[in-house]
Amino acid sequence: MSEQITQAAPPIPQTHVAPPGRLKRALGGSVGRNLGLVIAFALLFLVGTLTAGDRFASFDNFVTIIRFASIVGVVCVGMTFVITAGGIDLSVGSVVGLSSVVASLTAVQLASAQSSWLLIVVVALAVGTLAGFVNGVVIAYGGVVAFMATLAMLVGARGLAELISNRSTQIVNNQGFLDFFRADLLGVPILIWIFVVVAVAGWVLLNRTTFGRRTVAVGGNAEASRLAGIKVKRHMVYVYMLSGLTAGIAGVMFLGRTTVGTSTHGTLLELDVIAAVVVGGTLLIGGRGTIVGSVLGILIFSTLTNVFTQNNLSISVQNVAKGVIIVAAVLLQQRFASRGSRSK
Repeated sequence: MSEQITQAAPPIPQTHVAPPGRLKRALGGSVGRNLGLVIAFALLFLVGTLTAGDRFASFDNFVTIIRFASIVGVVCVGMTFVITAGGIDLSVGSVVGLSSVVASLTAVQLASAQSSWLLIVVVALAVGTLAGFVNGVVIAYGGVVAFMATLAMLVGARGLAELISNRSTQIVNNQGFLDFFRADLLGVPILIWIFVVVAVAGWVLLNRTTFGRRTVAVGGNAEASRLAGIKVKRHMVYVYMLSGLTAGIAGVMFLGRTTVGTSTHGTLLELDVIAAVVVGGTLLIGGRGTIVGSVLGILIFSTLTNVFTQNNLSISVQNVAKGVIIVAAVLLQQRFASRGSRSK
């Protein structure tokens, strides 16, 4: 009988997988999502400097870019919360116009002259917050889809602003109000400081508070959030009120910049706001939001407009370039974010 010799299989060598480094972990998080925006922003600055020279690279022009972005940027902060929570708000532009009209009514200005110009600000913020409250109640408790509810508010608020103002321009005469919004602080216009304050407050609210964590949770899975004890409907009302509040702030900023209240303020503003927020890295389906990304998104749009204005290019060319920048920024975000995710 032949003897069979069995040999043990050679042991499989154990491969040691090194844990991802800090850089790779960062690329898989918010840094990776924002890196594409930073690159796009830097490229725009390079193009502007090469084509327009000192006219573009000056400090005054840099201030102009941020001031141009400030009003839209404030609304972007509120929209970031709405989209992160899984909603959408198409009415912000119309609410901006409505708040500016109501706040510049003759009765309001007379009352502010007898008390304080802050009354104009309070009225605008109240109008915006009330519009957001109506949106939130209709969506959360009425069961109306956010797209349709805010579309109705878009049409209704603009029409109400036209009725109240009789389609006429209302001039702001309160000198204290005008002096405040014409002033500079440390050489920087007040509008920019308002934008900075709102953006910082929005970042803290989203990233460092229970309200922000609940907003992300509701956008990620509303039913699971409800089972976890979050009052989802009430929270959605709060989120839309926040969006309306930022629209009211933008209405005040329009009044301060133009010195007039009109129903045309904020026309099509919602398109730029939503585009900037989504390009900034906030998921349109909800569950993830970034204030930093939204700020970078609107700064990219503002810089792009400035570059083309400095080079006397047509609006049509600007729109084509804006579309290319949007796609490029999103692709860069996805590339860096996916590279970081694979390294985990």
